Amino acid sequence: MNLEQLGLFGVFLGGAFPWIEALAAAPAGILFGLNPILSLIFAVAGNLVTIVIFAYGGKSLREWLMRRRVAKGKDPESPKFKKARVAYEKYGIYGMAILDPILIGTPFSAAVSAAAGVKPLKVTLILAVAMMIWASAIAWVVVALGGSIGIVQ
Repeated sequence: MNLEQLGLFGVFLGGAFPWIEALAAAPAGILFGLNPILSLIFAVAGNLVTIVIFAYGGKSLREWLMRRRVAKGKDPESPKFKKARVAYEKYGIYGMAILDPILIGTPFSAAVSAAAGVKPLKVTLILAVAMMIWASAIAWVVVALGGSIGIVQ
Protein backbone atom coordinates (compact mmCIF):
# COMPACT_ATOMS: atom_id res chain seq x y z
CA MET A 1 0.00 0.00 0.00
CA ASN A 2 1.51 3.30 -1.06
CA LEU A 3 1.19 6.66 0.67
CA GLU A 4 -1.65 7.88 -1.58
CA GLN A 5 -3.71 4.73 -0.95
CA LEU A 6 -3.12 5.09 2.76
CA GLY A 7 -4.16 8.74 2.58
CA LEU A 8 -7.36 7.85 0.71
CA PHE A 9 -8.13 5.21 3.33
CA GLY A 10 -7.68 7.93 5.96
CA VAL A 11 -10.04 10.20 4.01
CA PHE A 12 -12.59 7.36 3.90
CA LEU A 13 -12.30 6.85 7.67
CA GLY A 14 -12.52 10.61 8.24
CA GLY A 15 -15.66 10.71 6.11
CA ALA A 16 -17.15 7.92 8.21
CA PHE A 17 -16.31 9.60 11.51
CA PRO A 18 -19.44 11.49 12.66
CA TRP A 19 -17.80 14.80 13.60
CA ILE A 20 -15.39 14.98 10.70
CA GLU A 21 -17.56 13.68 7.86
CA ALA A 22 -17.07 14.29 4.15
CA LEU A 23 -17.24 18.04 4.62
CA ALA A 24 -13.88 18.07 6.38
CA ALA A 25 -12.33 14.83 5.14
CA ALA A 26 -12.43 15.71 1.43
CA PRO A 27 -10.77 19.13 1.87
CA ALA A 28 -8.22 17.56 4.23
CA GLY A 29 -7.30 15.00 1.58
CA ILE A 30 -6.97 17.75 -1.01
CA LEU A 31 -4.86 19.88 1.33
CA PHE A 32 -2.55 16.92 1.90
CA GLY A 33 -2.01 16.65 -1.86
CA LEU A 34 -4.32 13.76 -2.70
CA ASN A 35 -6.28 13.72 -5.93
CA PRO A 36 -9.29 16.03 -5.38
CA ILE A 37 -11.77 13.76 -7.16
CA LEU A 38 -10.60 10.66 -5.31
CA SER A 39 -10.58 12.55 -2.01
CA LEU A 40 -14.17 13.58 -2.59
CA ILE A 41 -15.26 10.08 -3.63
CA PHE A 42 -13.62 8.40 -0.63
CA ALA A 43 -14.89 11.00 1.85
CA VAL A 44 -18.44 10.75 0.49
CA ALA A 45 -18.28 6.93 0.54
CA GLY A 46 -17.17 6.95 4.17
CA ASN A 47 -19.90 9.41 5.14
CA LEU A 48 -22.49 7.41 3.21
CA VAL A 49 -21.67 4.33 5.31
CA THR A 50 -22.58 6.16 8.51
CA ILE A 51 -25.71 7.67 6.97
CA VAL A 52 -26.96 4.20 6.02
CA ILE A 53 -26.11 2.72 9.41
CA PHE A 54 -27.80 5.53 11.33
CA ALA A 55 -30.82 5.71 8.97
CA TYR A 56 -31.54 2.00 9.22
CA GLY A 57 -30.64 1.70 12.88
CA GLY A 58 -31.79 5.12 14.06
CA LYS A 59 -34.94 4.08 15.83
CA SER A 60 -33.34 1.10 17.57
CA LEU A 61 -30.25 3.12 18.43
CA ARG A 62 -32.35 5.88 19.97
CA GLU A 63 -34.32 3.40 22.10
CA TRP A 64 -31.11 1.68 23.27
CA LEU A 65 -29.43 4.97 24.16
CA MET A 66 -32.47 6.18 26.05
CA ARG A 67 -32.64 2.93 28.08
CA ARG A 68 -28.93 3.22 28.82
CA ARG A 69 -29.21 6.85 29.96
CA VAL A 70 -32.20 6.07 32.19
CA ALA A 71 -30.29 3.14 33.74
CA LYS A 72 -27.51 5.60 34.63
CA GLY A 73 -30.05 7.94 36.23
CA LYS A 74 -29.82 10.56 33.49
CA ASP A 75 -32.45 12.31 31.40
CA PRO A 76 -33.50 9.87 28.61
CA GLU A 77 -32.55 12.33 25.87
CA SER A 78 -29.05 13.77 25.63
CA PRO A 79 -28.66 17.51 25.02
CA LYS A 80 -27.40 16.77 21.49
CA PHE A 81 -30.46 14.63 20.72
CA LYS A 82 -32.78 17.31 22.09
CA LYS A 83 -31.09 19.83 19.82
CA ALA A 84 -31.49 17.45 16.88
CA ARG A 85 -35.16 16.77 17.67
CA VAL A 86 -35.91 20.49 17.91
CA ALA A 87 -34.15 21.05 14.57
CA TYR A 88 -36.10 18.20 12.96
CA GLU A 89 -39.43 19.50 14.27
CA LYS A 90 -38.58 22.97 12.99
CA TYR A 91 -37.08 22.13 9.58
CA GLY A 92 -38.22 18.60 8.61
CA ILE A 93 -36.14 16.15 6.59
CA TYR A 94 -35.29 18.59 3.79
CA GLY A 95 -34.26 21.34 6.14
CA MET A 96 -32.18 18.85 8.10
CA ALA A 97 -30.49 17.77 4.88
CA ILE A 98 -29.52 21.35 4.11
CA LEU A 99 -28.56 22.36 7.64
CA ASP A 100 -27.24 19.13 9.18
CA PRO A 101 -23.55 19.82 8.57
CA ILE A 102 -23.95 23.04 10.52
CA LEU A 103 -26.37 21.78 13.18
CA ILE A 104 -25.61 18.21 14.20
CA GLY A 105 -23.99 16.16 11.43
CA THR A 106 -25.36 13.74 8.87
CA PRO A 107 -25.35 10.55 10.97
CA PHE A 108 -27.31 12.21 13.75
CA SER A 109 -29.71 13.77 11.25
CA ALA A 110 -30.24 10.29 9.79
CA ALA A 111 -30.92 8.80 13.22
CA VAL A 112 -33.29 11.60 14.24
CA SER A 113 -35.16 11.49 10.94
CA ALA A 114 -35.54 7.71 11.11
CA ALA A 115 -36.63 7.91 14.74
CA ALA A 116 -39.20 10.52 13.69
CA GLY A 117 -40.75 8.02 11.27
CA VAL A 118 -39.18 8.88 7.91
CA LYS A 119 -38.44 5.73 5.91
CA PRO A 120 -34.73 4.80 6.07
CA LEU A 121 -34.33 4.72 2.27
CA LYS A 122 -35.76 8.23 1.96
CA VAL A 123 -33.52 9.44 4.79
CA THR A 124 -30.48 7.87 3.13
CA LEU A 125 -31.18 9.32 -0.30
CA ILE A 126 -32.02 12.85 0.85
CA LEU A 127 -29.14 13.18 3.29
CA ALA A 128 -26.68 11.55 0.88
CA VAL A 129 -27.53 13.98 -1.92
CA ALA A 130 -27.28 16.98 0.41
CA MET A 131 -23.99 15.74 1.86
CA MET A 132 -22.56 15.23 -1.66
CA ILE A 133 -23.55 18.77 -2.62
CA TRP A 134 -21.99 20.25 0.54
CA ALA A 135 -18.80 18.18 0.24
CA SER A 136 -18.45 18.96 -3.48
CA ALA A 137 -18.89 22.68 -2.88
CA ILE A 138 -16.33 22.78 -0.08
CA ALA A 139 -13.87 20.65 -2.06
CA TRP A 140 -14.32 22.91 -5.07
CA VAL A 141 -13.54 25.99 -2.96
CA VAL A 142 -10.38 24.34 -1.60
CA VAL A 143 -9.24 23.44 -5.13
CA ALA A 144 -10.19 26.89 -6.49
CA LEU A 145 -8.13 28.54 -3.77
CA GLY A 146 -5.21 26.29 -4.63
CA GLY A 147 -5.11 24.72 -1.20
CA SER A 148 -2.40 22.10 -0.75
CA ILE A 149 0.38 21.50 1.70
CA GLY A 150 1.51 18.71 -0.63
CA ILE A 151 2.47 15.92 1.75
CA VAL A 152 1.44 13.29 -0.79
CA GLN A 153 2.64 13.92 -4.32
